[in-house]
Amino acid sequence: MRAVVQRVTSATVTVEGRVVGTIKAGVLVYVGTTHDDRADDIAYVANKIASLRVFDDADGRLSRSVRDVGGEVLLVSQFTLYGDCRRGRRPSFDKAAPPVAAKAVYEELADAVRGLGVPVRLGEFQAHMVVASNNDGPVTLLIDSGKEF
Repeated sequence: MRAVVQRVTSATVTVEGRVVGTIKAGVLVYVGTTHDDRADDIAYVANKIASLRVFDDADGRLSRSVRDVGGEVLLVSQFTLYGDCRRGRRPSFDKAAPPVAAKAVYEELADAVRGLGVPVRLGEFQAHMVVASNNDGPVTLLIDSGKEF
């Protein structure tokens, strides 16, 4: 599983003109799943999302997590995180999980983050989404539960 975590002051997901998910301060997380994602991948990524110290303390150091600051998570499914661009000009998405499996993992990840005490809002799975965010910093990190990076 891969996740791109961005610290934001706000973020919103819109589908066909209607807002489906919105947060104030917190993290916008794009998540991609692969064929062999399991419960330990979900737990690993959920813990990282809730615990990464990406918010400033009183001294301006990154030492507080989204949970510490009472922030929210906007979780957006993005299969393109498993796009392979090494050959040709069109990305291959062979490593991305098929939609049924990906949706189940995406929903389990949302539940796992909620279980860690962090409010989670969602995009709309398999929809064309317009994501608007106000990046803060910017602070953007990549999480990968796989052994290879």
